Amino acid sequence: MPTLRQFEYLVAVADHRHFGKAAQAAAASQPTLSHQLRTLEKRLDVTLVERRTHGAELTPVGREIAERARQVLVEVKDIRDLAERASERLAGTLRFGVSPTLGPYLMPPVIAALHRTSPDLRFYMREGIPDLQAMELVKGAIDMLLGPLPIEGENLQIEPLFREPLMLVAPPDHPLAMQKTLGLSDLAGAPVLSLDRRHHLHRDVAAQCQKYEMNLLRDYEGTSLDSVRQMVASGLGLAILPALYVRSELPRGGDVAILEVDGWHMSRSIGAAWRSSAGFADEYDAIASKIAEEARLLMEE
Repeated sequence: MPTLRQFEYLVAVADHRHFGKAAQAAAASQPTLSHQLRTLEKRLDVTLVERRTHGAELTPVGREIAERARQVLVEVKDIRDLAERASERLAGTLRFGVSPTLGPYLMPPVIAALHRTSPDLRFYMREGIPDLQAMELVKGAIDMLLGPLPIEGENLQIEPLFREPLMLVAPPDHPLAMQKTLGLSDLAGAPVLSLDRRHHLHRDVAAQCQKYEMNLLRDYEGTSLDSVRQMVASGLGLAILPALYVRSELPRGGDVAILEVDGWHMSRSIGAAWRSSAGFADEYDAIASKIAEEARLLMEE
């Protein structure tokens, strides 16, 4: 019978399409990985991998078996987690995916609060694009995900947590920053900067630009909130930034001005997700509640 470790090797090759990288991801030597895959092929009496000079590709049946093996590995992990619940205490390392537009400005107080109540719990934080991290969650590469909604994926428990205001900022010497009163009509034609289009925030900004006839600068997309802010400070345009980022970072610099626009009530919905079959689903729900609580406290300060 195939072993779980052989399935792990096959999934690693499916993900990386390279024996060396797959072996590194699976914490094995390349000869061991290659030998075990050949053993798996003999046991199943089918060719799973096409070996090439500069990489590896799965055969059609290899891709199908790899996807089913991935599901088996996720289920086995969830069974192990469920067994560990017998201790009635969440411990170990939680692989936590979080959006870079949120995590650095929210998670430090959350982790501090959780450490006080669950001192044996460790967080392995992975920042990334929410859509890609949702795929990693489904595959079992991470245990829990925090990010802007919607979060989509099969067999996921998704919990809306809070709404985060999104704020308009401008260079301090921008004409809009110098007006005593601002209305939504004053925003027409204003150039607006944003992150690249893989981010949920980009979609939110694009929708508001269309709604209020602002000009989204697609040739100047930032790689981080800091880079967007720096471009604003240099005079390239306005930006729409999350409130938790503004609260965390703007008091340090003052290089951009917050615009108070009458009628501006933009926000985004933040949620948490985990696999419905996860052994620690109840504990993940408690963590999600703690995140929502800390977010509300931060935004009230």
